[in-house]
Amino acid sequence: MNDQSPNLHVYRSIWISDTHLGTPGANADKLLHFLKHTRSEYLFLVGDIVDGWQLKKRWYWPQKHNDVVQKLLRKARHWTNVVFIPGNHDEAARQYVGMTFGDIKVEAEYIHTTLDGRKLWIVHGDLFDQVIQHARWLAYVGDQAYTFLLWMNHWLNKARIVFHLPYWSLSQYLKLKVKSAVSFISAFEHVMVTETRRRGCDGIVCGHIHKPELRNIDGIIYANDGDWVESLSALVEHHDGRLELIEWQKLMRTSGSLKPSYKYALSQSKEAINILKAGLDQGA
Repeated sequence: MNDQSPNLHVYRSIWISDTHLGTPGANADKLLHFLKHTRSEYLFLVGDIVDGWQLKKRWYWPQKHNDVVQKLLRKARHWTNVVFIPGNHDEAARQYVGMTFGDIKVEAEYIHTTLDGRKLWIVHGDLFDQVIQHARWLAYVGDQAYTFLLWMNHWLNKARIVFHLPYWSLSQYLKLKVKSAVSFISAFEHVMVTETRRRGCDGIVCGHIHKPELRNIDGIIYANDGDWVESLSALVEHHDGRLELIEWQKLMRTSGSLKPSYKYALSQSKEAINILKAGLDQGA
């Protein structure tokens, strides 16, 4: 695919995180579509790319997840500077900080300078999460609850396909409605911005909380690239240094590049109907 292809989106830099490969909630097919249809000089993997927490409990690694890893390695071999910054779910990789595997550099954090001269501090963000640092058991409980929500979200959206309704995230909805969740997100953003200013940087790029955001907070750029279990989002830097937060499915619908297969949608609808029927039969 050449640079003139209308389906290829070319950027200077791309940031993605929280893909959670190794779990049923990972949208590996959509992530693979994103990787195939984007090109950049820099690609930052900002933590929780592989979910070691869940893989320790139950091994789950379908071919699509392997395809994503292979695609990342292929990008690194072909003129893309790929930097992996581990998060809490793939924290085992932190012992390899400073090393390179398959042309992918492993770093604890990274300072990136945009084309217009702004310094961005890149870090996953878990080391500034008080729950992770001081109540790790609570983080594991929260992870189990979140996994259950994603499971519910999966089947809910299969049912929505039957009624020709668009994708809707139950867990994102709850995050915005639950006061404690909103307070946690606000506190996390404040801590990250404060630390960014202390380090003398113009902005922060992080992940961790699965809440995509790009805004200016007290003169500091706060950018959270979101996740690939719900938001399907990424942060990108254009060739003039401009930053943009993109939601891949929305971008594809707008550009007309994503044309869902009727056959696929029909098969998913039939599967959802069968599941609903089975549930009704059990309840009878």
